[in-house]
Amino acid sequence: MTRTGDNRARLIALYTTMCRIRAFEETALAAHKAGEIPGPLHVSIGQEAVAAGICLNLRRDDRITSNHRGHGHALAKGAGVSGMMEELFGRAGGHCRGKGGSMHIADFSVGMLGANGVVAGGIPIAVGAAQGLKMLGSDAIVACFFGDGAINRGPFLEGLNWAALYRLPVLFVCEDNGVAAFTATASVTAGPGVAARAESLGVPCLSVDGNNAAAVDAAASRLVAEIRGGAGPQLLHATTYRITGHTSSDPAAWRDPADVEAARAAEPIGRLRARLTEEGVSLAELDSIRGEAMAEMSAAREAALTAPWPDPAVAWEDVQDVGAVQGAA
Repeated sequence: MTRTGDNRARLIALYTTMCRIRAFEETALAAHKAGEIPGPLHVSIGQEAVAAGICLNLRRDDRITSNHRGHGHALAKGAGVSGMMEELFGRAGGHCRGKGGSMHIADFSVGMLGANGVVAGGIPIAVGAAQGLKMLGSDAIVACFFGDGAINRGPFLEGLNWAALYRLPVLFVCEDNGVAAFTATASVTAGPGVAARAESLGVPCLSVDGNNAAAVDAAASRLVAEIRGGAGPQLLHATTYRITGHTSSDPAAWRDPADVEAARAAEPIGRLRARLTEEGVSLAELDSIRGEAMAEMSAAREAALTAPWPDPAVAWEDVQDVGAVQGAA
């Protein structure tokens, strides 16, 4: 391929991943509304460029950790769609056998160490995984996704401190959508924010437009190469916007409609679609990619609806048992 052709192929790969993430979450929201999925969903509609841009630069043996909004991260890393959808539906074929649900999907086969319902909970897991990789002499790295609300939690300080101290191969990725659940993050964050905090701990920080998939890809390409080469941890601060509410049950009436409208106009899939048409990709090809993604997720939903439920006996499996208390009668 020519250099232009290589670039176009990479942009199409980003677009395809983003469309699959969007289609998965739109399908899951429809299933939740229809009463097919128990419990709330935390979707990342509007944030797809971050997951796609980072994971395009990772190898299969690289690891990732996620947060409670992790569908996109798992899909971008290569987790199987059927296993993800069945996990949301609580079915036996889910990646966690239907016991983890939306907020706790993991697929070790592709290095997805797990989504996490605890804010900042994935940070120390990522650091521990990176410590292990370094001890094994591997050049694999860990990408750790978290939101801006996590920077006000203890594990952020502890995790970055440990990673910097031992020069661990971690790419910390802050998906800064400006909101921690229902609260504007700026209103509860002292000081200049995530970049200053990271750098004060010796972790270099690079900021990027998180709605520009090509920019995220370029930044991740550089940082991943540096980390893999032994440079130690880095933090990528990606500014983005979550178009939907905090959960599938939140209509987000607390948001300024003008802000939401502006965000929709600048959302990452539409921006990349415009870029691709400038690169000479036809609208028909782009529509086909979107259509294939929707068909894939619709088929996964239908399959999950008829998939078997877990045997009740498995509720007692995967549970740590440290034995009886010593001296107990």
